[in-house]
Amino acid sequence: MTATQVLGNTAFVLGIAAAFAGSPYAERHGRIDVDQLATMVRHEDDHVTAAELAGWIKDRRAGLRVVDVRSVEEYESFHIPTAERIAIDSLVSAHFSPTETIVLYSEGGPHAAQAWVFLHALGYEKVYFLRGGAYEWIEQIVSPTLPAGASAKDSAAFDTTAALSRYFGGTPTRGVARVTNDALAIPRAPSESGGSTLVSRPAASAAMAKVRRRGC
Repeated sequence: MTATQVLGNTAFVLGIAAAFAGSPYAERHGRIDVDQLATMVRHEDDHVTAAELAGWIKDRRAGLRVVDVRSVEEYESFHIPTAERIAIDSLVSAHFSPTETIVLYSEGGPHAAQAWVFLHALGYEKVYFLRGGAYEWIEQIVSPTLPAGASAKDSAAFDTTAALSRYFGGTPTRGVARVTNDALAIPRAPSESGGSTLVSRPAASAAMAKVRRRGC
């Protein structure tokens, strides 16, 4: 994400939190500590990257729940392995354990950021959202690329990303702008044996293009 996008998302999250702080919803569920949320946002404790989430899923982190707040159609077309779909307007009635680690994602990020505020309003503390949403997962895990002429430091970091990508059936590529294969095999969940879904390159490209247009 660009610095402008990060600042925009930060302002967006804090704006939502401030609005909730004085709402009847907050009175029913406990007033939101906007200062605390602002500190979390400033320290970047509100989100995870695609690589961090991929590592958690790969390691089968105890109590991890990955929640997709997009539409049914978007979820069925493509979703992150192990993710369950819960509509953003159903989060209030969804059951979560206080000990669970909840990671929310939408397409580009802001809807998941809204959901992050909602769950904090309900008293859940171990909540994060995927920084760049499904688009970031596609770009960094499904088809990560390392530009030609990358530094040794970037190349070493890419080795770690490439290992995660291959674990999830992705295609890491060095020295080109984008991958050229026609399909990517993406396991629905690491615990499933032999279960994979082919996501066509046109479908992945369309998903990324849609995220750029909508940004949500």
